[in-house]
Amino acid sequence: MYWLLSASPSPDGPQPPTTLEDAQDTAGEAAGWVQENWSDWLATGLRIVFVCVVAVVLRYVIRRAITQLITRMNRRAEIVDSGNALRGLLVSGERRRQRSQAIGSILRSVASFVILGTAALTVLSGLGINLAPLLASAGVAGVALGFGARNLVMDILAGMFMLLEDQYGVGDRVDAGEASGVVMEIGLRVTQLRGDGGEIWYIRNGEIKRIGNLSQGWAMAAVDVQVRADEDLDEVRAAIEEAGTAMGKESPWDEILWEPVEVLGLDEVTLDAMTLRVSVKTMPDKSLSAERELRWRIKKALDARGIRIVDQQSLAAGSGRAPLALEK
Repeated sequence: MYWLLSASPSPDGPQPPTTLEDAQDTAGEAAGWVQENWSDWLATGLRIVFVCVVAVVLRYVIRRAITQLITRMNRRAEIVDSGNALRGLLVSGERRRQRSQAIGSILRSVASFVILGTAALTVLSGLGINLAPLLASAGVAGVALGFGARNLVMDILAGMFMLLEDQYGVGDRVDAGEASGVVMEIGLRVTQLRGDGGEIWYIRNGEIKRIGNLSQGWAMAAVDVQVRADEDLDEVRAAIEEAGTAMGKESPWDEILWEPVEVLGLDEVTLDAMTLRVSVKTMPDKSLSAERELRWRIKKALDARGIRIVDQQSLAAGSGRAPLALEK
C-alpha cells in the first residue's frame, strides 16, 4: 500500500518509495488534495442533481399544463357547439379531437426538447467542459442538415401551420390542385386524401400552394331551368317554388337545405328559350346531391303544370348546338 501511494511516473516505469517517510508524505499530499477539492466536488454534484430534478419537474408540469389546456379548450368548444347546432355540423368532435392531439403532441415535444437540452448544456458546463467547440460543431451540423433536409423541414413547418390554423381536418373534402378528395389523415409531413375513385393521394405539406376546403361554411346549389320562350313566367316560378318548398319539408333535405329555394330570375332569353337561375344554400359538400334532387323535382313540377321544357332537337336545328334542359 505504501508503494502504491508513493508511486511516481518515471521514464523507466513507476519506482517504489525508498523510505517510509516518502510514503507518508505522498499519502498526506493525496489526502490534502482530496480535502481541498471535496467541497468543490460536493457543490458540483449537488448542482447537477438540482438541475436534473428541476428539469424533470418542470418538464412534467409544463406537459401536464399543456394537456389540461387542450382538454379545457375542447370542453369549452363542445359546450359552445351544444348551443349552436350550425357550428356543431361544421366542426365534428372527431376532427377537433385529432387536431387537439396533434397540436398538444407538438407543444409537448418542443417543451421537452427545450427543457432537456438546456439542462444537458448546464450539466456539461458544470462539469467544466468547454461548450464553445460543441456549440460551433452543432451549428455547422445544423446548417448542413438544414441544406440537405430543407424539403423535410419545409414540409414539417407547413404541417404545423396547417394544424394551428385549422385549414382543414379529417373528414373534410378539399381541393389541393392536382388532387382532391376527402382528408383521411393529417401528418406533419404528408396529408392523405381519398379520391372520388377510391385512390389515396399522398401530398407533401410543403408542396401545397393553395387549398380549397369544400366542407367549411356553406355551399350553393345552382340549377339552370330552360323552358320555351312562350311559357308563362309566373307559372314557371310557381312550379319551381312549389317543388323547392316541398323538398325543404322532407327528410333529409330539411337539414341539408339551410335556406328556402330561391328563383333568382331570368339568366338568359332567346327567341326559342328562357333560362331561369335557381339556387339554394346547403350544407357543405352537399350541393351536388341537392342539385340532382332539385332538378328532379322541378322537372316533375313542370310536367304536372304542362310547362314544356326546351325542345333540344329544334334548338339544335336552329343554332347548331343543343343546350341541355335543366342543366347546371
